[in-house]
Amino acid sequence: MKDSNCLRFLFLLIISLMGSTRTSAQTTAIQDTLLTGYTTSSLTPLYYGLGTDRLGGARMETLDSGVVLTITGRVDRGPDTTQRLWRIRLAGALTAFVPAAQVTTDTLPTGHSPTGLLTGNWTVYGDTAKPARFDYVAIRLPARLPYRSQQQVDPSRILIDIFGATANTNWITQLRSVQAIRAVWFEQLTDDVFRVYIDLKQAQSWGYSIYYRQSTLIVRVRRPPTRRSLRGLTIAVDAGHGGSNTGARGLQSGLLEKNQTLDVAQRLQKRLERAGATVLMTRLSDTNIGPSDRIRAMRRALPDLLVSIHFNSSGNTAVRGVSTYYKHVGFRRLSEAVLNQLVRARVGKATTSEFGNVGHFNFFFNGPTDYPNVLVEGPFLSNSADEALIATEQYREQMAKAIRRGIKRFVRQK
Repeated sequence: MKDSNCLRFLFLLIISLMGSTRTSAQTTAIQDTLLTGYTTSSLTPLYYGLGTDRLGGARMETLDSGVVLTITGRVDRGPDTTQRLWRIRLAGALTAFVPAAQVTTDTLPTGHSPTGLLTGNWTVYGDTAKPARFDYVAIRLPARLPYRSQQQVDPSRILIDIFGATANTNWITQLRSVQAIRAVWFEQLTDDVFRVYIDLKQAQSWGYSIYYRQSTLIVRVRRPPTRRSLRGLTIAVDAGHGGSNTGARGLQSGLLEKNQTLDVAQRLQKRLERAGATVLMTRLSDTNIGPSDRIRAMRRALPDLLVSIHFNSSGNTAVRGVSTYYKHVGFRRLSEAVLNQLVRARVGKATTSEFGNVGHFNFFFNGPTDYPNVLVEGPFLSNSADEALIATEQYREQMAKAIRRGIKRFVRQK
């Protein structure tokens, strides 16, 4: 246990030293312009449009730093530049938006657009030195071009569109060290959309990361665990909210969500560690850690999977039930496995209903593709019957047990 405690301490120290930023405002108008831009953050959000809600705008992708962008418009959503968005051209009539605060700009010559840049040859290889955890696809490009990715199931596949690229790939070197990747190939969808296909050997995706090494696009594909058990896995457990971010409040008792999530997270931590897993806790006390800080810390730690624990709330006090949430279809199995166990949690004869398994959810911890992840929403603090369950130590213990069983069943799947 000493090694496990040391790992948690170092992990918490990393995320406690980081700062956080937020942007929000109301759209005014789009002003046409023509600039070239370069992303300055490795967590630059690429938004489909200008819509927003409490979860933020719908994200197309999260881009690496140094990615070159063709800027065609400016949107001022408030009185200062921190609330400005750039409209960018990806391909043809396809546009997207990025926060101006995360882009540096230069003036472009009229009519200039970085398209038709030629792709180079690829190398596909796997880790050989221990710990051997990943396979890699290295695609040589003339510049850090924008991209988007998606997951597919049946067959298990990763698709990546590279914008502004034209095929000049004449061979793909594939080494025998590859273990998780079955095959790779490409297709030129349009003059300025180059699509990469990566087929996986296993039905369940264990995640992938996309980043640049100079101008070479790297797709790092995680291999599945060597054994189908919790022992030896590194599992991140996030207790939602914390500090001044209290979350929901109980309808009658005034219970604070931040306290209940931490209680369930610590109970889950103990049960996972008893099963032989190493557990990374995003917080162990009543602290407020911003979304960007948590995501950056997870990128460094690279857990095998992540579960974020919250309790639900609604303006309609009749609504009740437990639910799970995922964004990427390749991780849906994890959310289903946890929900299947969560609906069985009870205290005596008292239980709650199923609120559902919600897909394409834009929660910040559902966004990463680096590892399977699930958001767990316990019963509704806004419903008196659900609130009474949450208030009991027995139910919170049953909830932790159910999440552990769900994770265990997910890990056993092929």
